[in-house]
Amino acid sequence: MTINDNTAPKVRRGRRPGTSNTRQDILEAARARFANDGFAATTIRLVAADASVDASQVMQFYRSKDELFAAVMAIPPEALERFNTAFEGPDDDLGERVVRAYLAAWEGAQEVSEPLMAMLRGAIVNESAAEQLRSFIQSRLLEGTRQRMDTDAALRAGLASSMLVGVVTGRQIIGVPTLLSAGTEELVAVLAPAIQQILVPHPPRAEPANRP
Repeated sequence: MTINDNTAPKVRRGRRPGTSNTRQDILEAARARFANDGFAATTIRLVAADASVDASQVMQFYRSKDELFAAVMAIPPEALERFNTAFEGPDDDLGERVVRAYLAAWEGAQEVSEPLMAMLRGAIVNESAAEQLRSFIQSRLLEGTRQRMDTDAALRAGLASSMLVGVVTGRQIIGVPTLLSAGTEELVAVLAPAIQQILVPHPPRAEPANRP
């Protein structure tokens, strides 16, 4: 038997009624939190608290912070999957896989590239959007390569993300002639080795032993 006590403070726990309303509340809370704190500082628990739901409910709708951010920024699931799978496989061609994944996402099928380009254009004129974009891409690179890098992981992920975003910006927004005229394979051939060296740094070669 349940006793109603109108004098006790009402704390909302567990699943809230109305799935669509709950999802929208979570999205609005996440949008505000990402805008105010940026991607890196936003957590599932903070978003849940802002939306007055349990963290488990946020995870029920969005399996990770990446997916929540993608929903807020209207990043297509195909693009998110492409970013994630780029880090699956051997280290030897990681740079090429990452470059191809990012170029394909921003310059590939229209239903995938258009929302990403809208986000990139927004980042050009809005510092908050720029910070969110930088944090998101750097986070994906850092998460995907953390075990591959012994030192300076955050710096290396930041450098790689800046290069990738810079190339897309130069081609699609600024219209740098040499970048516009370059084909995808040309870009991959030049950019992939640089990204490879940044994300998978080779250990220094051992000096040969001095022979008598």
